[in-house]
Amino acid sequence: MSTPPTERQLIDFVVAEARLLDERRYDEWLDLWADDGIYWVPLSPGQSDGLGHNSHLYEDKLLRTLRVERLKSPRAYAQQPPSRAHHLLQTPTLETREASEQRFVLRTAFHYSEAQGDETIFLVGTAFHHLALQAGRLVMTLKRVDLLNGEAALPPIQLFI
Repeated sequence: MSTPPTERQLIDFVVAEARLLDERRYDEWLDLWADDGIYWVPLSPGQSDGLGHNSHLYEDKLLRTLRVERLKSPRAYAQQPPSRAHHLLQTPTLETREASEQRFVLRTAFHYSEAQGDETIFLVGTAFHHLALQAGRLVMTLKRVDLLNGEAALPPIQLFI
């Protein structure tokens, strides 16, 4: 992709990312990330950074990869039976387009369900996908997930929101 992506291509990227997670295609999902990309679930929506404040999750490439390897392992006790996820997305909206720097931010309201055995958790919030065009392809540099009830004591979340 040598020209800036269209708004449709950016929206399709976000929708495809959720589908990869729902279908447990984690290796393909990991390939969507920039090497220095961060997956962040802040404790509260107003947080300005993930290092100076407590967060539910703040994962770099190493931590995301380790979690994927654990999810794929047949010896992972916490994944017996395996968890399944479903993302229900509102249409993503393009919030920022910095075409000269090839950077884009999309905002997506979502409902997330995660089921394991006879237990199901439901989460609601807004995801912010920071995308960049690097070496001719779109990658995530940051995925920030602001939960509606982020300050609450949450149940264990096994998968990726």
